[in-house]
Amino acid sequence: MRIALYPKTTREWRMAGLRVGVAALVVLSVPLAAGWYFSCMPGSSFKGPLAPLTPEQERLRDLLRTHVSALAQGIGERNMQKPESLEKSARYVEAALEGLELEPARHTYLVDGVAVSNIEAELPGTGLKDEIVVIGAHYDSFWETPGADDNASGVAVLLVLADMLRDQGLERTVRLVAFVNEEPPHFKNESMGSLRYARRCAERNEDVVAMMALEMLGVYVEKSGVQKYPPLLQYAYPASGDFVGFVGDFRSGGLVRDAVGVFRETTDFPSEGLVGPAWINGVDFSDHWSFWQAGYRAMMVTDTAFFRNILYHTVSDTPDSLDYDRMARVAAGLARVVVALANE
Repeated sequence: MRIALYPKTTREWRMAGLRVGVAALVVLSVPLAAGWYFSCMPGSSFKGPLAPLTPEQERLRDLLRTHVSALAQGIGERNMQKPESLEKSARYVEAALEGLELEPARHTYLVDGVAVSNIEAELPGTGLKDEIVVIGAHYDSFWETPGADDNASGVAVLLVLADMLRDQGLERTVRLVAFVNEEPPHFKNESMGSLRYARRCAERNEDVVAMMALEMLGVYVEKSGVQKYPPLLQYAYPASGDFVGFVGDFRSGGLVRDAVGVFRETTDFPSEGLVGPAWINGVDFSDHWSFWQAGYRAMMVTDTAFFRNILYHTVSDTPDSLDYDRMARVAAGLARVVVALANE
């Protein structure tokens, strides 16, 4: 029996070429199809020049700058290497919430003999008060860093959302929570504040219908090529880093798409969404992961962190590196998203 090692006739060459072409098409289509599936969101991302800030957005901008500066400059590094700074940060969040006539509560636990606390303020719902929307941001910073973007920016947006939402009369209860100990070595272990909080919610059989983690929201760069992605996803997303991202796992896909839809419908600011498996680099790197462990739908809103911010986890992550004008636009849009989630 003779085995043909290569095509000999014209017909055989044509068939071989067809098979190679089909195989190449399949290989190329898999990442493109995956990118489309992960990134397919309602509406369209805003394009074009941004309008001047409104007076309300200017007020939000100034508040955001004040909060970021207080945490990242006035207090600075805040983690268990410097427990006194971690406590100062908790007190700052409490005072800011009290200044809005809210009543913050501490959820305190011990880590290596040191008392640390999550700080929670609740906006009671009206008709659906037993259904809960959690908005959270971690207030600790990585070792030896001031943590302006990571994550004073998220805490600043959390406090601004408290200001915007406190008189809304929402159907569902909204909880605004500042989490301790998100940064390594606490991430994904028993000392992580959001994991303690999410488990507490589950143990109390609380109906958390949605959770939004505010993770690094201060850096926006229009220059093409600045924005990086996990492998292959660069084909589905912009090369410039001027958008805010909404990220969740498959179970939370409906939540992500609802949030992106509301944001795009109400806010003139670029936005992208990703729904994918948790093993994609970056998908699970914040406090929303903790709520997945407790069985809740949760997503992260972010400037994409180390995929964009070259100052991530460095001493140069300082307040002057953030874009407060764009932060104000994002915060205003997120307030509308929370209202929609709480009233749907």
